[in-house]
Amino acid sequence: MAGTFSQIYIQYVFTVKGRENLLQKEWKEKVFKYIAGIIKGKNQKSIIVNGVSDHVHVFVGLKPSMKISDLVRDIKNNSSNFINEQNWIDGHFSWQDGYGAFSYSHKQIENVYKYVLNQETHHQKQTFRDEYLELLRKFEIGYDEKFLFDWL
Repeated sequence: MAGTFSQIYIQYVFTVKGRENLLQKEWKEKVFKYIAGIIKGKNQKSIIVNGVSDHVHVFVGLKPSMKISDLVRDIKNNSSNFINEQNWIDGHFSWQDGYGAFSYSHKQIENVYKYVLNQETHHQKQTFRDEYLELLRKFEIGYDEKFLFDWL
């Protein structure tokens, strides 16, 4: 076969270190746009980036040459540097170690997009902890709660 053809859709979920509510409404949209720019700069497709004050959902289309772990590493490193350069918070901003990565089919893109888009509304009804545990169960990912978050 002459070419490489793929369809890889990943939703990343990661939190602010210590699950602190540091992503403020006044500037979090700038961070989300910056993250989308990082993804584009890596020649990947940013479908949607959104979140609330303590965590972010990043939905991307990946080329097979990009490792899932490399992209999230670059997103977290570059965006935390960006936040720190802006001096939006007192002290040092960083993302918590680790992340969730969940794969989807092409048919699920619209539903995942809407889910990520509506994070503010969603989290009026469900905590992040419950949301994340639900994702792990839905995708049948085994876990030990003591290794999930810094705050458990």
